[in-house]
Parts: sequence; structure tokens; C-alpha cells
Amino acid sequence: MDTASDDIRNGLGRNLTYGLLDLLGKQIVTGAFEANGFPTEAELSEGHGVSRSVTREAVKMLTAKGLLSARPRQGTTVQPVSAWNLFDADVLRWLLERKFSVELLGQFNQLRAAIEPAAAALAAVAADDKALALIEIGFARMTAAERGEDDVLDADIAFHLSILRASGNPFFAQFRDVVATALRTSIRLTNRIKGRTADLAAHGAVKEAILARDPDTARAAMSAIIGDVMELITQTG
Repeated sequence: MDTASDDIRNGLGRNLTYGLLDLLGKQIVTGAFEANGFPTEAELSEGHGVSRSVTREAVKMLTAKGLLSARPRQGTTVQPVSAWNLFDADVLRWLLERKFSVELLGQFNQLRAAIEPAAAALAAVAADDKALALIEIGFARMTAAERGEDDVLDADIAFHLSILRASGNPFFAQFRDVVATALRTSIRLTNRIKGRTADLAAHGAVKEAILARDPDTARAAMSAIIGDVMELITQTG
């Protein structure tokens, strides 16, 4: 391959398949193929300096995520947004990265409002000692982050994910990747608006209610946190 092809290929990173997947996914959600349609396998391979097998695997993964459809005699086409798997962490990340969207963040927090308070209430009833310890660790990390001893985003996310796990409901636990991906963007926004990090007292109230085995208070405390986020997002919009 020539130098130009090598440069393009190197831009995909060490894992060519996932590099191409990430690049094409971002291009699809930003409408890069609306005018001329999705390229053929040969065009993708040549244009990005990768093998047909790498291209084929990346396209297969995008198809599994609902972004593409491959049919005989029709070729590979980009699917409408309604067909995309919005619970796939990659798809959500691409959507959040394409252009800052207050509307999308609002919709995500509507989902949080339906799930996280219920998860907190379940955790107050069902969490075992190990799960409770993880919640305490998550809150301890948030406290440390306030002192500059931990990462603010990672600590906040760890706390919320620990509650999803502690709910004992495997369906709630399955939301962890989606919650982690979208929370990263949501927390950046709300912290920037407030000029400070997460409300420790509010998160502490959730923790204490769960430890006290008080589901109603845990539900209300988590609802208050998400309600505060929704209010900030609405002000931004």
C-alpha cells in the first residue's frame, strides 16, 4: 500500500476492525452517507487501507447495532434512526458526540427517572452486604473526588452503577453501559452549569436510605437527584 493508505489505516488505531467500526458509526450518525449512499465493501477497503475481512466484520457489527441493513441485490444501506439500537453503548456515544443535544440528554434523563429511583428502592430491600459495600465505596470515591483525590466523573458514575447492580434486578443491571456512557456527557453538562461537582448531600441521602432499608426514602432521594438534573437541562434548552 502507498503512504497515503498507510496514514489512513494508522488513523484507525491498533485494532483496525474497531477503528473502522468507530469511524463509520460516527459518519453514519452525522449523515455522511445521505447523499451518495453507503460505500461498497471494495470502496471501504480501498478508501481506508484495510482488508476485506476487516471491512466485512465492521459492517457486520454496524448491522447488528441496527445502523445498516444488507439485502441481496439492494446492497448495504443506512437504516433510519428508529431502527438503531439506542441501548447499545457505541450508538449512544456516537449520538452524543455528533452534536451536543440538550433534547437527547433530556430524553435520557427521562429514562433515568423511570429506572434509577426504582433501582434505589429495590436496592434498599434486596441488596446483600457485598452490594451495600460497593455503594459505600462509590460514595467514598465521590467524597474523595471533592478533595481532588479521585476522578469526579468516574466516581459519580461508579456510585450510580453500584445502585443498579444492588437492585438485584438483572434487567436494571443491563443498563450499566448505557447509563455510564450517557452519564459521562450529562454530568459534564450539569457540573459546568452549576460550577461544581455533584451534590454530595443528595447522593448521601440515597446511600443512607438504602443502608437503612428504607425503599420509599431511597426512591424519593434518587428522584430528587434526577429532578435536579432535568431542571438544569431544561434551563439550558
